[in-house]
Amino acid sequence: MDAVRVSALRHSLAGTGWPERAGAFAAALRGSVTRRSASGLLLVGTPRYEPWHLAAHLSDEAAYAGLPELAPTLLRHSVPAGAPEHLACGLPRLAGARAGATVLLVAPGPADAPLLERLDDARRAGAVLLALDDGDPELADLAHERLTVPGAAPEPFELVQHLVSSATTAAPARSRLSRLAERLTSSPVLRW
Repeated sequence: MDAVRVSALRHSLAGTGWPERAGAFAAALRGSVTRRSASGLLLVGTPRYEPWHLAAHLSDEAAYAGLPELAPTLLRHSVPAGAPEHLACGLPRLAGARAGATVLLVAPGPADAPLLERLDDARRAGAVLLALDDGDPELADLAHERLTVPGAAPEPFELVQHLVSSATTAAPARSRLSRLAERLTSSPVLRW
């Protein structure tokens, strides 16, 4: 989705709270993958839903913003033979998620028990778990950050993914204190 369409989408959703919620979730995602100890973004769906569309948008946003840390590795429940390298990472890669890793679950339906166990293992190993889901009660205590799209039909769920991906590269707001600190610690300007 191009910038004009995203802007139109944000405008049409003004007053609903969705742009703000998506922005807050995107800020948490960006903060997690750009922190000093970050070691990568793993993107996983459910056996019935692969978030390849979000993976493509995050990769585009990462390239556009010069934030390679934002480009995800898509983990697939079933990798078809001959899949291109960027689409050939299976779910076993989730077992290697440790401190520094960020795992983003995108689930418009309930996650099954084996996936929940793998996500719990990754979280216990120190990975940050973010969830974009339909309100699955199993994720309430599991996810560190969560954006819930209740009663997620395919189209609204995809629109929220567009809001999140576009908001990940929005410049974070700087406080007056951070601007002052930057001015005080910068080298003086030599005018002559």
